[in-house]
Amino acid sequence: MDASQFIPAPGQERLRLAVIGAGLGSAPHFQSLDDLASEAEVVWVYTRSAERLAAVRLPVGARKTTRLEDILEDASIKAVIVLTPPNAHLEMVQRAASAGKHVLVEKPLEINTLRATALVQACEAAGVTLAVMLQHRLREGALALKALLEAGELGQLVSASAFIRWWRPQSYYDEPGRGTLDRDGGGVLITQAIHALDLLLCLTGLPERVTGLASTSPVHRMEGEDTAAALLHYAGGAIGVVQATTAAYPGFAERLEINGTLGTASLEAGQLQVALASGKIITAGTPQASGGGANPMAFGHGPHRAVLQDFIRAVQQGVLPAITGRSALAVQQVIEAIMESSRTGQAVSMPGLPRH
Repeated sequence: MDASQFIPAPGQERLRLAVIGAGLGSAPHFQSLDDLASEAEVVWVYTRSAERLAAVRLPVGARKTTRLEDILEDASIKAVIVLTPPNAHLEMVQRAASAGKHVLVEKPLEINTLRATALVQACEAAGVTLAVMLQHRLREGALALKALLEAGELGQLVSASAFIRWWRPQSYYDEPGRGTLDRDGGGVLITQAIHALDLLLCLTGLPERVTGLASTSPVHRMEGEDTAAALLHYAGGAIGVVQATTAAYPGFAERLEINGTLGTASLEAGQLQVALASGKIITAGTPQASGGGANPMAFGHGPHRAVLQDFIRAVQQGVLPAITGRSALAVQQVIEAIMESSRTGQAVSMPGLPRH
């Protein structure tokens, strides 16, 4: 179901929810929640810092708190949106799930696969919905390409690629914690390229093996990597290529390509173009800014709104969200495999993962 088509049932109450965290990435969430005010009511916004709360424009009607218990002890709150730094996701989600709250968490799930898996398991054990903000999956062009692949229009996978060539000035990494292993889990792969890589894996499935290289270029002073490349080895002989960097001035539109035995599809800045061997040409979607330049927030909030609306629908109707927590484990595994391969110089075999 397309989340944009969700209309609350007559008489259905708005979903009462709370937001945990209000940092740099909160703006598109709050804009989306304002758009969805007829479907969801933001009751609380929590951060540990009163100063940060004072500087943030909150959704209409939301109350501020520095006391997490205000959210956890409020029985009327059915769901929470977790926007804290990645290394705090596990604790926040565990506490919310234990209190019976459904959860939408910002990407990445956590700073490594072990903690990400524990987060997913906490929600499964508590019987609450877990969705992830990996919004590239719900762009119009991506949905159209997924439908074509599922219908077999491109034939058997031959090769695939994802190029994420972004720019971040040094001032971006001068912010405390940014690009570190302890807080963010790494650099360009887990923070920027994760969206395009997640979409690539959603379209192609997991590779059998990963060979990767990662480094920090002279452009930046940071702990994590700002440049990475990988080969994805698929069953049946298909090959994938990934290139990711935040050292490509001034930043370029990201591009995904799927080559099949019956044609080729490309997604550039979210716009789909397909050329089939039959001569048929298919296009879908419109170009969208991604925040690939110096301003990381230079993008529209439409895809965020689609994920949030889908999450509201999932909670209200008791169905799986479009982007489940368990499905988001795949991209974390591939990122860790790239980094492990870079450290060891060896290809890394991928374990199988359930997709739901």
